[in-house]
Amino acid sequence: MALNEYAGTSNYQTDDLSGEAYIRLNVGGALFQTSSGTLTKRDTMLRAMFSGRIPLRRDADGWVIIDRSGRHFGLVLDFLRDGSIPLPPCRYEVEQILNEAKYYLIQDLAEICSTWLSAQRRSDTTLPSICYLPTVNTKQEVEAIINANKKPVIKFMINRHNNKYSYTSQSDDNILKNLELFDRLCIKFHDRIVFVKDLGSESSEVCQWKFYGKGILRAEVCCTSIVYATDKKQTKVEFPDSKIYDEAMCILRYEEPGLCVRCGGDCSAHSTPTGPHPPRPFDEPP
Repeated sequence: MALNEYAGTSNYQTDDLSGEAYIRLNVGGALFQTSSGTLTKRDTMLRAMFSGRIPLRRDADGWVIIDRSGRHFGLVLDFLRDGSIPLPPCRYEVEQILNEAKYYLIQDLAEICSTWLSAQRRSDTTLPSICYLPTVNTKQEVEAIINANKKPVIKFMINRHNNKYSYTSQSDDNILKNLELFDRLCIKFHDRIVFVKDLGSESSEVCQWKFYGKGILRAEVCCTSIVYATDKKQTKVEFPDSKIYDEAMCILRYEEPGLCVRCGGDCSAHSTPTGPHPPRPFDEPP
């Protein structure tokens, strides 16, 4: 719609608000109050709106109506004030901010968002998701890995040489099943959980799972027991797959915030030291 067509619409009026101290804005139902200097500081559509070049529409209470989502408008105001903002570590959110920057004709903010998104896409295409599996042999090595990681840790200990007796008939198959489950969990959750294979030289166990959250042992599943045959003892290795899987899912409760639930991106790889504050109902300057 052309400017003269706006002016001829009864709901619109052309006002020069650049001289007002504060301007009240209704952006998609979210209310903001900011200075006219902030809105006219840069050469954007907001400067055109509040310097009288574009007609404005007000609600019944006198708030200037902007028919856009107010979700990221607080970030828009922060950029107008400071010339920079820390972007949220989420592609979905940054794409929304980019759309708002394009609508308000804030070229610098649009370029920052486009550069961030381009770098994210290159990271997705050039860095394959590789599963690294540390293999340890001592308790000190295990403790070093647990203390060095903020992620939950699942340690699978297996050492057939710790067995003092003969195995039961199903034990060999169950050892392989435990190994296969460990491999499957490792492939599926390696980006959220640190998996460690322990050769168990300092332990008497044959097959054991341990689950660590925030550096503390949270659960343990021992798959080995001693059974008594007619004339001798035997070592029995079991495969409690349901219990192991349940404990693996429960250990995710101790996961540090690192994955964006909306876009699946790695927040820790692209986040800034201090993220943007959410828009306040009334965005007043201090």
